Amino acid sequence: MSGQVPVLVRDADAMRALGEHVAARCRAGDVIVLSGPLGAGKTTFTQGVAAGLCVSGSVTSPTFVISRVHRSLVGGPDLVHVDAYRLAGLSELDDLDLDASLEESVTVVEWGSDLAEHLGPHPVRVTIDRDLASADEGAAEDRRVTVTWPDRRP
Repeated sequence: MSGQVPVLVRDADAMRALGEHVAARCRAGDVIVLSGPLGAGKTTFTQGVAAGLCVSGSVTSPTFVISRVHRSLVGGPDLVHVDAYRLAGLSELDDLDLDASLEESVTVVEWGSDLAEHLGPHPVRVTIDRDLASADEGAAEDRRVTVTWPDRRP
């Protein structure tokens, strides 16, 4: 199944639920590339992915450690959570040696747009934007999330 699915997300719990829903469609080898402004909810979305994959550990932003591995608790794929915000370019992403775990894991890359697409042949792209129309109505936490599934998945 391919295409774009835009969703209005009202709060952090709904963002986690969306991440969990996306995780239900993921399998080992999938790469999810997250983009959106600072504070948009990329890590919160990843927390939902982690819940959906049933992995160990608390999911927090890996901004300073760059990447974390969360092992599966149920024999499924591990979650590799990467924050590319501080990376200077493709060579620094390659230095993380993510290729070693790509086939056995679901890899989520925050700030990965234009940087991490090469990690997998069919990346799932998730774009998170603040929904300005709803913010004017007083719902400051609303986000518009677009999940773009690849046209071809093996």
